Amino acid sequence: MSAVAVALGEFGVWTAYRAIGEENAGEAAALAESLGYGAFWLGGSPRLESVAPLLAAGERIAVATGIVNVWQYEPAALAAEYTALARNFDGRLLLGIGIGHPEATSEYAKPLAKMEAFFDGLDAASPPVPRERRCASALAPKMLELSARRGIGAHTYFVPVEHTRWARELLGPDALIATELACVVDTDAERARSTARGYAELYLRLSNYTRSLRRFGFGDSDLADGGSDRLIDAIVPHGSAEEIAATARAHRDAGADHVCLQPVGADGIPRAEWSALAEALIS
Repeated sequence: MSAVAVALGEFGVWTAYRAIGEENAGEAAALAESLGYGAFWLGGSPRLESVAPLLAAGERIAVATGIVNVWQYEPAALAAEYTALARNFDGRLLLGIGIGHPEATSEYAKPLAKMEAFFDGLDAASPPVPRERRCASALAPKMLELSARRGIGAHTYFVPVEHTRWARELLGPDALIATELACVVDTDAERARSTARGYAELYLRLSNYTRSLRRFGFGDSDLADGGSDRLIDAIVPHGSAEEIAATARAHRDAGADHVCLQPVGADGIPRAEWSALAEALIS
């Protein structure tokens, strides 16, 4: 597997400020670090400067964006924000960049060309964002290839283990694969699947995710009505922390360098879930 300039470790956490509250950023990052996670991924298309309290609260934990949306930034402005943060936290910040979804912006067009141009802008900035400090959100072959060519590799999201295995075969041994894994720490299967479907509902309406799922054998019946049990169990595993840890390890065995866990269904910082998963995976 790949050697990554920013030390992410094998396992991290993934969340967004809309879930935990931006005012709780420092507390959340300090907790994740104390539990032994290697990285804290901030989603929800954040402004890069908003990760500063996460970095400040830790001493070793890496912080990554999952992802900064290219439609919401000019490359030079993003490079300037990166440079300002890197002065104080160099070595712990990974810039995750992504194209977003066609359903989310009226400007969406030619995603590969837009991403290439955005990386060109980061390279042309003064100073540039180093290639070894950036990755890209990617699902399909051409975007995966771009992620490894213009950054250190891919941040994948809402994918089964089969996608991780396929992506590793496609990219070879040197590119980063950092896989998000949503999960529900709940041993009541009916309740847990209901929670998972509430989370999955948005993504099953987004064409880039549904195309990706179809590539791995999920059909119309799997994508309808909030997702079949087969799809939900593959994408958002539920059960005990040990059962979810088995899926996280399966992604690692399939070729992921790093798996970032996103417990869903919790209110605020998922302290109990992060703790239980850390005990199952790290301790």
